[in-house]
Amino acid sequence: MAKIAWLIPPLMEGSGGHRTILQHAFALEARGHECALYIEGTAPSKKSAIKQIEVMFGYCFANAVYGWENIKPADLAMATMWYTAAIVRSLPFPCLKMYFVQDYEPYFYPMGDNYLMAESSYTYGLTPVTIGRWLSHELKKRFNIESYYFEFGADLSVYKPLPNIEKELAVCFIYQPGKPRRCARIGLEALSIVKHKMPEVKIYLYGSQEKGHIGFEHEHLGLLNLHDCNALYNRSAVGLCLSSSNPSRIPFEMMAAGLPLVEMWRENTLYDLPVEAVMLCLSTPEAIAEGILTLLQDEQQRIQMGKAAAAFMSERPLSIETNRFVEVTEIELRGKSSSNDTPERIYTKGPIVSGLRVGTLLPALHQQLRTSLKGYVYSLHPLLRCPILWGARIARRIVQWFLKK
Repeated sequence: MAKIAWLIPPLMEGSGGHRTILQHAFALEARGHECALYIEGTAPSKKSAIKQIEVMFGYCFANAVYGWENIKPADLAMATMWYTAAIVRSLPFPCLKMYFVQDYEPYFYPMGDNYLMAESSYTYGLTPVTIGRWLSHELKKRFNIESYYFEFGADLSVYKPLPNIEKELAVCFIYQPGKPRRCARIGLEALSIVKHKMPEVKIYLYGSQEKGHIGFEHEHLGLLNLHDCNALYNRSAVGLCLSSSNPSRIPFEMMAAGLPLVEMWRENTLYDLPVEAVMLCLSTPEAIAEGILTLLQDEQQRIQMGKAAAAFMSERPLSIETNRFVEVTEIELRGKSSSNDTPERIYTKGPIVSGLRVGTLLPALHQQLRTSLKGYVYSLHPLLRCPILWGARIARRIVQWFLKK
């Protein structure tokens, strides 16, 4: 069996990217290979890297350390982010070199040094293996680089329909303002429109501890564990996940729970998301709001799409990813070469555009949705927020009564 060195960026609590890396490293260990994990930086506490990984992600590895200064010889080295690719390329010992690609990382940055260096990382001669079809398509189109890919899966022991949970007229949005690629502002503006058109709809934000000043009533759930995410997906009517650098794993977990969802219609979502279960919209707040309102106002369509979502994911357990990943890694270790079929688009419809449900929003309303004075109030704890809003309503009615006299 082989020794495999992984170069991993700093651990981040709740990071789906880190969880995916660890899942696939763990699959190699389960196959009998020996993985050494090298975490960027120095230990943030007295806990070892092994303990940190176990506490944060639940995986137990025998060999994990902080720092890239003393990478020991291995049969294969795996880059996991653009700046790790240069280090893997320059390792001082002979080994196979692969690149575990989860995003088109140049999109993380404005045009400049980091964008161009991230772009260059794909040309270093490492063998890429990508999550999803679109990234494989993109590497071929942009750089004429052949790559392996594996399909998105989900842990079906966690993400599944729960028949005893009562549905709410609610939208859950993966809100991560610290990640520009997650388009938090576009999502919030879309939800502002939804809340303006349908005030009775509940809005749940999750995925980040950062609350921000948001100008509409909502519930901020922060970071959730996996089972709480599944419960949220089961009680919500519509899921909203926006990703501009590759499909997120979140839509596939939402679908596994039977939740219809809204995403952006862009090339990076057309190769991996099914038309029967997902509504893709132009990347404007108005179009995204149109998609959400369409589903909120049509229960039968939600039911139909939810069933299609669960059916699509029923054949995509997490093992569909890990088995294929282990397979292609072992192909490389044997010195052979193989590739996937040319990826094709599976989403064949055009985008949802802003229509009758959103209508024409007055310029004053646009400004209110973007910079509402209520934003700070809605960021407060409910015990403070509710009395303040109640008092403001009473004061407004008193003023209106005096003006009528």
